[in-house]
Amino acid sequence: MKLHNLKPAAGSKGREKRIGRGEGSGHGGTSTRGHKGAKARSGYSRKIGFEGGQMPIQRRLPKFGFTNPNRVEYKAINVSVIQALAEKLGTEVIGLDTLREAGFVSKNQLVKILGKGELTAKVQISANAFSKSAVSKIEAAGGTATTIE
Repeated sequence: MKLHNLKPAAGSKGREKRIGRGEGSGHGGTSTRGHKGAKARSGYSRKIGFEGGQMPIQRRLPKFGFTNPNRVEYKAINVSVIQALAEKLGTEVIGLDTLREAGFVSKNQLVKILGKGELTAKVQISANAFSKSAVSKIEAAGGTATTIE
């Protein structure tokens, strides 16, 4: 060990400057807050979206569109995913529990089977909704599509 090899202990350098600890710290007096004004006072907190008095963007932009309060949100799963799952598990019955265990769907999600991809496995699928193309592909492969309410 020589003088040119010495280093300070890990974490001992590079701390933040302590503010408001007297003139000797270099951050005394106004404690880096400037002179007067709201930001210099204790208890100051800026409103979310405040732009210095300029009209905030959420008030400048117009309101538009429509959000349907009765919208039903489905998790879309394609027939190709069902094919891969049937091959992997080697099962003919696929339901919501099977999809949850495989990690495709979370606890309270509704499932809709869509018709993208090919299906060769003869499977009995139960889900909340099916597209017409998915039903036709499932039945063409010899399976059944059961809708759960």
